[in-house]
Amino acid sequence: MTKEYQGSPPVRALDEVSVAVTAGELVAVIGPSGSGKSTLLHLMGTLDRPSGGTVRVTGLDVAQMSDRQVSALRADRIGFVFQQFFLAEHQTVLANVADGLLYAGAARAGRRRLAAAALDRVGLAHKAAARPTQLSGGERQRVAIARAIVGSPPVVLADEPTGNLDSATGASILELLEELNQQGTTIIVITHDHAVAARMRRRIEMLDGRIIADTAPATSAYAAGPARKGRS
Repeated sequence: MTKEYQGSPPVRALDEVSVAVTAGELVAVIGPSGSGKSTLLHLMGTLDRPSGGTVRVTGLDVAQMSDRQVSALRADRIGFVFQQFFLAEHQTVLANVADGLLYAGAARAGRRRLAAAALDRVGLAHKAAARPTQLSGGERQRVAIARAIVGSPPVVLADEPTGNLDSATGASILELLEELNQQGTTIIVITHDHAVAARMRRRIEMLDGRIIADTAPATSAYAAGPARKGRS
């Protein structure tokens, strides 16, 4: 894939990058600011389209799909976790998580039921009626993760998920992502933090819009996690 932004001169954010992530992987994409890792996330998550090349998500070629089809693909198959949480402070925790299903066409009762189950998975069932302003930073990020997984997407993309958290809270969020991966979800974490990347089984390192290293999984306590056939 190549991604170029118009300007004088044009900026090539991704320069002929090729990468495949197999279903069930736990991957870190690491690099300094400006390395292209966030652009790569936007293309993998269908939030943007490449200037050249092909993006496939669960085997589907995004270039062959209409904007409506891409939106449906994103709603059904990809969950997003961002550094800033992006929670609606005037809504309850349950409503914030249920909103993750708005574009999936689920009825209100079904959304609330699935949201309650997602909150239970991240250990926050008892906070369903709370407002985000009543939660700690770590709890807010858990709500954001619950929203990302409420529709059981096969892929979760996490962009600097521990960036606004202290080290202990950040470690607990990484443990949660590892648990979700063990349950079969493909997890791709975008980070500039080498300590975060070291916890992932595979590390893709970027610099100046190119992949400069792509490691095989290191042996770890999570090496026995599920690996399903197919590609994410």
